[in-house]
Amino acid sequence: MIKKEINNQIAILTLDRPDKYHSFVKEMALDLQLKLDECENDENIRCILITATGKAFCAGQDLSEAIDENSPGLEKIVKDHYNPIIRKIRSIEKPIIAAVNGVAAGAGASIALCCDIVVAKKSAVFVQAFSKIGLIPDSAATFFLPRLIGLQKAAGLMMTADPISADDAFNIGMIYKVYDDNDFENEVLKLAEKLSQMPTKGLGLTKKLLNLSLTNDLENQLNEELNAQIIAGNTNDFNEGVNAFLEKRKPNFKGN
Repeated sequence: MIKKEINNQIAILTLDRPDKYHSFVKEMALDLQLKLDECENDENIRCILITATGKAFCAGQDLSEAIDENSPGLEKIVKDHYNPIIRKIRSIEKPIIAAVNGVAAGAGASIALCCDIVVAKKSAVFVQAFSKIGLIPDSAATFFLPRLIGLQKAAGLMMTADPISADDAFNIGMIYKVYDDNDFENEVLKLAEKLSQMPTKGLGLTKKLLNLSLTNDLENQLNEELNAQIIAGNTNDFNEGVNAFLEKRKPNFKGN
């Protein structure tokens, strides 16, 4: 249900349940958790790309599982299936791209929007679909979306469940870039390749600081930046970056 491909130093995790628009069931959620753990522990992987096959990115939870008489129940689904995915995406000290190739709804949109960088096909659509079935946005949607686009827009999208196009999502700051459908795969791979060749330790520290900035005050954030800069300044990549700048050449970062 989750295909994993290694392309140089890029791990491509592909949701692969196209007949159900990649909606999550238990096995799929646990498989994504496992694949993320593998990517975190593999030192050769310096960028993670999450995307999907076919015309959809992810329709969220498979509702037939949620209402089945043998269903694990909403509490377990949220607690054990989705929350660990969000925590892993935010804690892995490597850049993670969500490449949204089609509709991203419910928890599918939430998972995409918690990634470090979100790009989308021009034809893609985002939907906070939870209110359509009487539920609340989960998988950290209520945490990240207001911070991305503001309280008013987040509340409007969550309460009305109105779809938003990739272009509109870009215009309000929800996502990083929109690519034409025909160029999508090439542009996504170019972005992933660029990130995989950057100073990975520094990017990981940047990600950690961004996480802390969501709850820190200014003074604490300044101290965290100081500590992180000391660590970054002791990396091989810092020395390489400075030498490359002085020698007017392209740096060859190793990620350490």
